[in-house]
Amino acid sequence: MVTLIKAVHELKNLRANESKTIGFVPTMGNLHLGHISLLERALDENEVVYFSIFVNPKQFGPNEDYNNYPRTLDSDLKLIQLTALQYPNKKVVVFAPENPEEIFPSSDDQTIAVSDFNHIIEGKFRPDHFDGVATVVYRLFDLTKPNKAYFGLKDYQQYLIIKKMVSDLAMPIDVIGMPIVREPTGLALSSRNQYLSAEEKSEALILSKSLQKIQQLIGGKKINLPKAKREIDILLLDPKWNYLEIRDAETLSDDLTNAKMITLLGLYQIKSTRLLDNHQMEIK
Repeated sequence: MVTLIKAVHELKNLRANESKTIGFVPTMGNLHLGHISLLERALDENEVVYFSIFVNPKQFGPNEDYNNYPRTLDSDLKLIQLTALQYPNKKVVVFAPENPEEIFPSSDDQTIAVSDFNHIIEGKFRPDHFDGVATVVYRLFDLTKPNKAYFGLKDYQQYLIIKKMVSDLAMPIDVIGMPIVREPTGLALSSRNQYLSAEEKSEALILSKSLQKIQQLIGGKKINLPKAKREIDILLLDPKWNYLEIRDAETLSDDLTNAKMITLLGLYQIKSTRLLDNHQMEIK
C-alpha cells in the first residue's frame, strides 16, 4: 500500500500513530533504479517505509539551478507503486511537500553543519552544500523518526557526513549505505545521466575505468600507493576531472598511514554535468 502526503502536519499525525518499525529513504525525486534499490532494502527490513521526495533549496549553490531541477512526481510514484506491489503486507508513505516552507518555515533559520568533512573533496567545489544536506536530513529525521535510514554510496562523502551527524547528535538511527547501482557499461546510475548524449555517456566511462585501474594498481597494499598516485597525477592532466583522490574510508583523511580501508573518489565533468563515483577497498 502506498500513501501520498504533502503536508508536515499530516506526516506528524501519521507518525504519531505508528508503532511499527520505520525505514526511511530521503530523495530529491527523479528516481532511477538506484533509488529503488534503497526502497527495496528498506521494505525488506521494515514494516513501514517513509520515502521523501523533496528538492532541497538549501543544498544548491548560487550558480546551481534549483528551479530547473527535474520534478517528476507522477513517474516517481509509478515506480514506487510498482515496487510496493512486491511487498503486499508492507506500507510505503511518500512524503512529497510541494512548498519548501513545509520543511523550512520562514521563521526557522536553523543550520546543521558537519565541519570536519565540509570543505574537502566535493566540499571544495560546492561550499555550504553539505550544510544544506545535513540540515534537511536532520529535519526529515526529526519528522519521520526512523529506526533505519538508507543512503546510496555513490554520494560517499554525504553518507559519511550523515553518519557523523547521527553519531554526534546521538540520534537513535541506523544509517545504512547501499552499493552503487550501475548501468551494464559500468557507469554509476545518476539522475544527471539523463543530460548526457550517447557519445558523452561513452566518454563518461573514463570515471569508473580510472577508479578500477587505480584499485588494481594499489592491489590492497600500501606499498603500491606511490605508483597509484603517479597514475592519478597523469589522469588529472585532463581538466574535466574536478578531483580524483585516495582517502581513508572512515575519516576521509588524506593521511593513509593507519588506514585499514580506503576510498577512491572521483568526479568527472562533461560540460555542466558533474559525475560522481567511488570504490572502497581494504589495504594493508
